[in-house]
Amino acid sequence: MRVLPVLLGLAVIAAAGGWMLSAPATLPADTFDGLTGDPVHGQQVFTAAGCASCHMAPDATGDAQLVLAGGQRFPSDFGTFIAPNISSDPDHGIGGWSVMDLGNAIQRGVAPDGSHLYPALPYAAYAKMVPQDVADLHAYLTTLPADATPNAAHEIGFPFNIRRSLGLWKLLFTGQDWAVQGDLTEEETRGRYIAEAMAHCGECHTPRNALGGLDRANWLGGAPDPSGQGRIPDIRPSALTWSKEEIVEYLTSGFTPEYDSVGGHMAHVVDNMSKLPDSDRQAVAAYLKRVGG
Repeated sequence: MRVLPVLLGLAVIAAAGGWMLSAPATLPADTFDGLTGDPVHGQQVFTAAGCASCHMAPDATGDAQLVLAGGQRFPSDFGTFIAPNISSDPDHGIGGWSVMDLGNAIQRGVAPDGSHLYPALPYAAYAKMVPQDVADLHAYLTTLPADATPNAAHEIGFPFNIRRSLGLWKLLFTGQDWAVQGDLTEEETRGRYIAEAMAHCGECHTPRNALGGLDRANWLGGAPDPSGQGRIPDIRPSALTWSKEEIVEYLTSGFTPEYDSVGGHMAHVVDNMSKLPDSDRQAVAAYLKRVGG
């Protein structure tokens, strides 16, 4: 009979430990001390990070793509995530957020109310952004139009709708170092920053394990399309044999060396890349040539 109390005690200890380990962890309080956001540079960060590609309204075109009303649907093995409103509306968007609120959301996956955010927001990648870029992004977001479209709830079933469990997921799959290591040139280092942090290329082009974490041993090695249709390509040098100049051209015009044109969600990525300085596209191409095959 003494076994039952011991087991119950161990269960309580395990539950308490799990509760502590799964607690949301935020940025240090002084992360943005002394920084002033520059909305002009923030526009480049916004573009490189692909914010509008996910948070504009479905089928938005032209200037309407800057009205970040949300509503796009992103299917996955765990359910369908629906992009929230991140416009400057103070009630339905993020107009009332401080730079620290934004930093905690995109770099730690923690909402202003202290709850975990789902990693459909690629905070594991954005975590590598430098504080100044986050401050600049915040400054730019405040200049964009407000929209009062209410947020739709994610269509996530049990047990994935238990947000507290995301704390344990974060322990396993966030806070990791750069995927591409080694003696990189200044250009390659810049390309790594754009590709791994801001543009979060690995989120689509890297396969995932059963828990939804990236298989970093196969970084950029291609993955099933979450829609269930087709496959996202392997873009390591062993599979993508384009020259650096051909990669730059693709990121600029959307045309492959075979004169095919970009399609699907990648069209948004190319549109974003085409708006960056040419030196940034050159840097991304240089980085891709360094990815292990």
